[in-house]
Amino acid sequence: MSTQVGRRAALERATKETTIAIDLNLDGTGQCDISTGIPFFDHMLDQLGRHGAMDLTISATGDLRVDTHHTVEDVGILLGECVREALGDKAGIERFASRVIPLDEAAVDIALDISGRPFLIYEIVFAPDTPGLGEPAFDPQLVEEFFRAFVTAAGMTLHIRLVSGRNTHHIVEATFKGVARCLNDAMTQRGGEIPSTKGSL
Repeated sequence: MSTQVGRRAALERATKETTIAIDLNLDGTGQCDISTGIPFFDHMLDQLGRHGAMDLTISATGDLRVDTHHTVEDVGILLGECVREALGDKAGIERFASRVIPLDEAAVDIALDISGRPFLIYEIVFAPDTPGLGEPAFDPQLVEEFFRAFVTAAGMTLHIRLVSGRNTHHIVEATFKGVARCLNDAMTQRGGEIPSTKGSL
């Protein structure tokens, strides 16, 4: 049984491609301070923290002159590691959550299980020539790479499916908001037992 007071984690990760530091409080109020050098990605991470009611500080520098891919993926890895560490033994959490989140014409269906088993189903297709968002451009195809890195490091099963949508910004933002709300639901503590017949997650 967990006796944690405040589920928090602060981790750093440095490679030849990126240097990242993340401070996370799962039981926060949605206060965020995000700087990755990719403004649209910062905006999405802010949505993740605010709608997930997590206090989240992220500082990242990367080889953006090459591509934004390395920074996006590596932030996903470290954020997943922070969530996993902050959750501890996962005693008392709801574990499962699902929501459909709309944003104007877009709607995205999210289902999440803090299972200890990494798995991603991602059924949103952007055409290869879809314009990037912001400057430097955030390639919308990197949404899948971010969430794959995140769930692998966090140990979660995540299903993301597009219900409707045409506007790229709306679809991506609905996705991040939906995952945020499901994380908040699934990480909510309501009891003391680990929610698994195996006795561990």
